[in-house]
Amino acid sequence: MAASYFERIDQHRYKPTAHASGAWDTDDMHFSPLGGLVVHAIDQYRAERPPNGLLLSRISFDILGRLALDECEVQVESIRPGRTVELLEAVVRIADRPVVRARAWLLTEVDTGTVAGGAGARLTPPDGLAGHSLASVWPGGHCASVDIRPVAPSEPGRGTVWISTDLGLVAGEPGSPLASYVALVDTANGIAVRRSPAEWMFPNVDLTIHLHRQPAGRWVGLDTTVTFGPSGQGLTSSVLHDVHGPVGQAQQMLTVRPLPR
Repeated sequence: MAASYFERIDQHRYKPTAHASGAWDTDDMHFSPLGGLVVHAIDQYRAERPPNGLLLSRISFDILGRLALDECEVQVESIRPGRTVELLEAVVRIADRPVVRARAWLLTEVDTGTVAGGAGARLTPPDGLAGHSLASVWPGGHCASVDIRPVAPSEPGRGTVWISTDLGLVAGEPGSPLASYVALVDTANGIAVRRSPAEWMFPNVDLTIHLHRQPAGRWVGLDTTVTFGPSGQGLTSSVLHDVHGPVGQAQQMLTVRPLPR
């Protein structure tokens, strides 16, 4: 298979490879690499404009429907321009239908090193940790493509792992550290399952990432808790790390339901 999650067709259109196939349905895309592709498209959009010194500090994704493993188009626009704060919107379309709507807040970069604090402790580094495969729980090309290294044994609804991949995001194109990082965050919902996905469905309908620091390196640390409520809603909450320490948080809203028997 190709050594990337996507191949470019033209300026705004991409073809997913088998590595992007999903866990709930292998005929669909896993959202994780698609989220990274959106950030890649935002990077491209920004590279075509004058530099403004702003940093992507929050991005939220609403998943509007089925993510078929098919050609997709990503369009980006600025909906709230500004010199110190800007809001971008990206829309992903498959077969001319919007399937993802993302909004990214960009904030001005300022040296606040003298007052930085409160982030929390670093995770045990991934080097030397034993690997673990997601394939025993989840099918699909994306779950097969990642290197998972648990920091400690997982429990139902609780897990802390490092995750990385050797695959590129878009074939033949360098991806930014942030795009590569975001391309792995949505995997959080599968690393600490509360109930077996052979008996229960709990896909996420959104993903929101808040960053207090720009991530660096190839490893994503996920310190994750999964909560199921009593009326069909769930929440996957993760403290996000790189090898230097925490970088932010991610939240995923889940729709929880038993699988038909």
